[in-house]
Amino acid sequence: MAVWTSNSRLSVVYVHRCCYGCKNNPDKGDCLKYCGPKFWEFISGNSGLYADIIEPLGKKPKKRNGGFINACSKRINTFTLEFGGLFCDNGGAIDWEKPVEFNSSVSLPTKAEKNIAGCRLG
Repeated sequence: MAVWTSNSRLSVVYVHRCCYGCKNNPDKGDCLKYCGPKFWEFISGNSGLYADIIEPLGKKPKKRNGGFINACSKRINTFTLEFGGLFCDNGGAIDWEKPVEFNSSVSLPTKAEKNIAGCRLG
């Protein structure tokens, strides 16, 4: 479906776009829908732009994965230690009364409890 403007030689067509995916039939009747490589080609005129953009995006995270995994591991370990200190017995088993009390309590949490719960109180 074309929308006509005050310039009688110019027609405007609504294009639904999606940066990823694959649709083989772009004509949706009242609009066009371009996905993935066809979208990138539509906006650039370059049929290889999708690969030019996507391939480097896949490589950069791989370079940083080690640091990301290390940071995640540290945070998981810190969380585990904090959780264990607040909610586990000396043997490492969860003392279920403690997390239930923490979650259901009407009193304000301690500083350590705020940290583990991610609370933004006080």
